[in-house]
Amino acid sequence: MDDLIEELLNDAEQEMNKAIEVLQHQLATVRTSRASTGLVDHLQVDAYDTLMPLNQLASVSVPESRLIVIQPFDTSMLRVIEKAIQASDLGLNPQNDGRLIRLALPALTEERRRDLVKVVRSRTEDIKVSIRNHRRSTIDDLRQLEHEKAISEDDLRRAQDRLQTITDQSIKKVEHVGTAKEAEVMEV
Repeated sequence: MDDLIEELLNDAEQEMNKAIEVLQHQLATVRTSRASTGLVDHLQVDAYDTLMPLNQLASVSVPESRLIVIQPFDTSMLRVIEKAIQASDLGLNPQNDGRLIRLALPALTEERRRDLVKVVRSRTEDIKVSIRNHRRSTIDDLRQLEHEKAISEDDLRRAQDRLQTITDQSIKKVEHVGTAKEAEVMEV
């Protein structure tokens, strides 16, 4: 009996933690005034007749706070990588010197920072909704167990209380990740 409840609560907590990881990966792609390899790692490049992530075709480094350097493992990929960057939503102009690509990050305007904060808040809210959906799904599973007489009404109540605590902790983590990214975006 208690094993069923523990298993459901552990599964819910794992799913909520996965949602937080997804948020962290999503927010790594949001541009700040500082350069980060996370800005370009997700870029899909049409190489060798297939879409490949940039980090599988080149080494990406950040030698300065506002500069990203991309050095392809195969120099014949320079043009393809450059086109992928230009086609992306980064709004950056790649500088190709024949061996590597430099991406200089200009300072963000106040208006652009506010827009990026809206993106951060939207993604944060999406993850909160996902966490609440996991809670609702787990509650439905717990109620089904109670309906099948596998657990008692008291067990159901205790499990729901523990689930709410897990959910509240996950929401706090999401808010912390979101506010940290907002502060990073607004930093001049």
